[in-house]
Amino acid sequence: MRVRKNEQLRKRIFSIVFGSDTREGRLFDLILLVTILLSIGSVFLESISSLRIKYLPYILVAEWIFTILFTIEYILRIYSSERPMRYILSFYGLIDLIAILPTYISLLFGGAHYLVVVRAFCLLRVFRILKMSRYLYEGNILRRALQSSMYKITVFITSVVALVTIVGTLMYIIEGDKSGFTSIPVSIYWAIVTITTVGYGDISPQTPLGQFLASILMVIGYGIIAVPTGIVSVEMARATDEARKKCPFCKASVYPESASYCSNCGKRLINEETTG
Repeated sequence: MRVRKNEQLRKRIFSIVFGSDTREGRLFDLILLVTILLSIGSVFLESISSLRIKYLPYILVAEWIFTILFTIEYILRIYSSERPMRYILSFYGLIDLIAILPTYISLLFGGAHYLVVVRAFCLLRVFRILKMSRYLYEGNILRRALQSSMYKITVFITSVVALVTIVGTLMYIIEGDKSGFTSIPVSIYWAIVTITTVGYGDISPQTPLGQFLASILMVIGYGIIAVPTGIVSVEMARATDEARKKCPFCKASVYPESASYCSNCGKRLINEETTG
């Protein structure tokens, strides 16, 4: 009998902390989101020196209250899960764990509690709570596009790193200490600032040859900026096309998805809403 009651309690807790279809579940999630915002806000307030001096004890008490609440929530999620390790190792499970660790770590290392801003990732639950399936759909397209772009961007970044290393070394040889290029790492730093068109101006070449090399690097920088954008854009278009509804006859993409006829072959499409 006691085992049965515990099982019922576990299922009840699960429907509240994981579900958003019930009134209690939605209320729990909304309260959780508000608590996350208040917790992040307390960290922001503490970073303001005038408020920190005046209200530090109250802010610390509030932060510990928030941390205890999030700890209880984390324990309840583990307790109510049928497969606790699956939740612990999931994306939200890791975020929930990271969200409560900074305050406890601050007992050993001062200032670590500022890392509680990672709780902002927990706000991603708002898409599930508010049933924003369209945003989740678009988010999946973006995720697939970034995954497909990863290898190309990795090769691109590796090439850029090699380029700035070579140019930085050349600039160190050409300019030397007199122009502020005191070492190869400092010269590479200048090359990165230049190729990204940031241009801090803290170091600049003085010799004609150095200025010529800098000019070439600046021109290359404008072209380099467009490369990762183009890579991601192509993959975004491809992922969007793959995610679209396909015509069962010619396999062409159907747009808009509510269309009754295929714009490519002209055949009538089977609408799930009308057949269901």
